[in-house]
Amino acid sequence: MGLNTVYKPKSFDLSDLTGISNETLAMHFKLYEGYVTNTNLLNERIAELISGGELDPTKAAAFSELKRRLGFEYNGMVLHEYYFGNMQKNGTGDPDKNSAFYKAAEENFGSYAVWKADFVNTGKMRGVGWAAVYQDPLTGAISNHWINMHETGNVAGYKPILIMDVWEHAFIKDYAPADRPKYIEAFFANINWDEVNKRLSSAGSASA
Repeated sequence: MGLNTVYKPKSFDLSDLTGISNETLAMHFKLYEGYVTNTNLLNERIAELISGGELDPTKAAAFSELKRRLGFEYNGMVLHEYYFGNMQKNGTGDPDKNSAFYKAAEENFGSYAVWKADFVNTGKMRGVGWAAVYQDPLTGAISNHWINMHETGNVAGYKPILIMDVWEHAFIKDYAPADRPKYIEAFFANINWDEVNKRLSSAGSASA
């Protein structure tokens, strides 16, 4: 991310998903576009402060607050791109048993079923946030994590493999807040496992 970089919203063909309405997606895409817009605005404003020499956080409160806000907006943009990118129409539900991800789940959790239970229950945790599968680039191991306010909970240096948005805006038009588990079932019905496997293989391989 550079101050001179201008980001543009990406397009995702996700109409007619299973259990996630087109109305929800339209609202969600608009929200994502807001993160892109705000990332660009914050970069522009920070660049102005830098060019004006207003960098001392003890004297320039604006610089401090803009820097803090940038992490929220930028990660909000990127996490949504991973989330939309790991979904597709007519998903298979669970990955092929011979796939890289299925084997990684077995290796690191004992079985795919145990990995899925851990991931699903991470997504059911109280509060808003994200459930995320990350891969350690050094060992190839995968692990499940809870991300709170976009910038809080990401593991430094790890590669995102599978991202699930569990903020209420991701499902509130389709499910009541108490029905988040039904949304999680719908999410699994739409996972693009080819994309997940691609991310996994590009992040590294498990050590021998």
